Amino acid sequence: HVQLVESGGGSVQAGGSLRLSCAASGASGSRHCMGWFRQAPGKEREGVAIMSGEFHTSVANSVKGRFTISRDIARNITYLHMSQVNPDDTAMYYCAASPRICTFNRADFSTWGQGTQVTVS
Repeated sequence: HVQLVESGGGSVQAGGSLRLSCAASGASGSRHCMGWFRQAPGKEREGVAIMSGEFHTSVANSVKGRFTISRDIARNITYLHMSQVNPDDTAMYYCAASPRICTFNRADFSTWGQGTQVTVS
């Protein structure tokens, strides 16, 4: 059973950078697809970045060129590297794990963290 804990959120000025971390415990590792999602007040939760295995990544068009996802398989940590942030990036950011399918469909992700807040001003 996988458990996820996010960290690294906070307040950042527009144009700045932030790195979010997602520590996984339990049966995980490279077999799971890991994803980052975000939800702003009054909006639906949307996919930001996903990663399958050690090398296959995809990011949403809204953050392409600014955000990247990476993972440390040995330490079971997945990162979201955020740069050139703007106020539209303000949201609660969630880490999620999918045992099989790796897409931006949040219904495919069975395990979620509690979220970490990012506020851009």
